[in-house]
Amino acid sequence: MAKKIFQDKKKLFIGKMNLELKKRIIKCLVWSVALCAAEMWTLTQADSDRIETLEMWIWRRMEKISWMDKVTNEDVLKKVNESKNMLNVIRQRKRKWIGHVLPHDEFLQEIFEGRMKGRPTRRRKRIQLLDDLADWKDYASLKREAEDRSMWKIRQ
Repeated sequence: MAKKIFQDKKKLFIGKMNLELKKRIIKCLVWSVALCAAEMWTLTQADSDRIETLEMWIWRRMEKISWMDKVTNEDVLKKVNESKNMLNVIRQRKRKWIGHVLPHDEFLQEIFEGRMKGRPTRRRKRIQLLDDLADWKDYASLKREAEDRSMWKIRQ
């Protein structure tokens, strides 16, 4: 859907406009569609790769760089004066959403912590919402921060 939005507004993004203005419009129009409800996604490595690929596709199209041209992703990012941000945006949104929901909803807290009653499945363990957050911030400290609302509001 994000690619379709980009294609619909292609003349606007490829035209002679200030680079910073193009980037702001792309982040407003295209990224908002691409990252709709991203705070509730459980990201696998394949999903992360697809998100990074979409981001690079957008920057390449904006700068009219074909995939046939031998231009590396780092060169494209330098040309548009950006870094890979989509995954960081998803993590920030997820962190804010969890901090917003944790103090208020005990049912969701039980789901996050995996304390649901019932017989465990015989298959492999499913990917949980918090599994992709474990590499940058552990859940316990996130929970402590969310419980202290005055500090949470200051940090957000």
